[in-house]
Amino acid sequence: MKLVFAIVHDEDGPRVIGELNKNGFSVTRLCSTGGFLKAGNTTLLVGVEEEKLDTVIGIIEAKSKSRKQVVNSTMTPNTMGGMFMPYPVEVVIGGATIFVVDVERFEKV
Repeated sequence: MKLVFAIVHDEDGPRVIGELNKNGFSVTRLCSTGGFLKAGNTTLLVGVEEEKLDTVIGIIEAKSKSRKQVVNSTMTPNTMGGMFMPYPVEVVIGGATIFVVDVERFEKV
């Protein structure tokens, strides 16, 4: 058995969870925050048999799309004497970060 940790953007979370549930997979949802943009993420935990692992990863990939978003930079330019002046920066958000770990023992009580 495997345990899949999938970190997805908050906007993608409901689509991923819905599709996993529709295909018979149970999901545990944890709220999390990204370190780079300090934006909301959803961390999903899915216990799955090894032969169904590719199906779970395929669903996560299909429902977690990357997209570009403009955000204000929070960097302080040193050349301006330390004065703070936010400026827009285009970044890629969305997609998924997926970790798969072996499960030594699983019990549902």
